[in-house]
Amino acid sequence: MAKEFKRHDGRKFNELRKMGAKVGIVPNADGSAEFWFEGVKGRTKAIAAVYGPKKMHPQHLQDPKKCTLRCNYNMMSFSVEDRIRPGPNRRSTEISKIIQWALEPVLMIDEYKNMVIDVHMNIVDANASTRCAAINAAAMALAHAGIPMRDMVSSVSIGKLDKQLVVDVDKTEDCVFDEGEGASDIPITFTNNGRMTHIQIDGNIDKKQLMEAVNLAREACKDIYEVQKKALKEVGE
Repeated sequence: MAKEFKRHDGRKFNELRKMGAKVGIVPNADGSAEFWFEGVKGRTKAIAAVYGPKKMHPQHLQDPKKCTLRCNYNMMSFSVEDRIRPGPNRRSTEISKIIQWALEPVLMIDEYKNMVIDVHMNIVDANASTRCAAINAAAMALAHAGIPMRDMVSSVSIGKLDKQLVVDVDKTEDCVFDEGEGASDIPITFTNNGRMTHIQIDGNIDKKQLMEAVNLAREACKDIYEVQKKALKEVGE
């Protein structure tokens, strides 16, 4: 039975890794935050810094109808065991755009016409689910910067190993998913009121299990939101 399912690290199928968050860690940024998932074999940690709203340069990129949100996701070369080449690549460019789409629905920035808000996210430890950690950190950093927001967003990955869905994929499971024919990796982002702003499906999954994955993610994001909220409250105390 699913309730008896145990993962390699002892977690239940619907159990998140330990989490932590902190706000105000980059002194020169308008807003900043870090968020991490901590597992038995390492952690995934993202640091986000927000700059803006500020005047867009070069001027030909300015939008007279709205403010532009620019996201930059980057994995530090030391974030994984096999060091990666620093700088942007196809994967980081794609994830940067996905994060932008996940964040935009909750931002109220149309009044900042011709301006830009830059969100820089660096992954300093990578034990899978890096884009989810980056979204969680970025949302907190935007709130810390005082950017008007309709709601907070929280993100988590759902994996399917053969027939079993699991919450908050770590690196060991991610490697199994990469090799398994019946595997899927599904990062999902929700607002606090339960509205989905982002979903990706890598692999094969039927409609019934997809709905189960969405429900698992919605419940998990409630716990992530509590961690984000606690960190934001602590900085104001």
